Amino acid sequence: MPVRVLLFASYAEALGRDEVAFDPADEATIADVLAHLRTLPGADRLPPRPLVAVNARYATVTDAIRSGDEIAIIPPVAGG
Repeated sequence: MPVRVLLFASYAEALGRDEVAFDPADEATIADVLAHLRTLPGADRLPPRPLVAVNARYATVTDAIRSGDEIAIIPPVAGG
């Protein structure tokens, strides 16, 4: 079962979609998801290490993912 990779704001705009499916291999990590995203057109606009959440919890590139997870790639936010 694939994971859902959610893209927001400028990231969704750069890749031309707000969601990407990723079919994780055994022992896949966030780094694998990011590597997959970088193969897509427009991904050159993503930063080297974007903020990521797995199932609504912040994650690091070494965190494992499992089938059915929801991964959010979170763009920078400015506020006042």
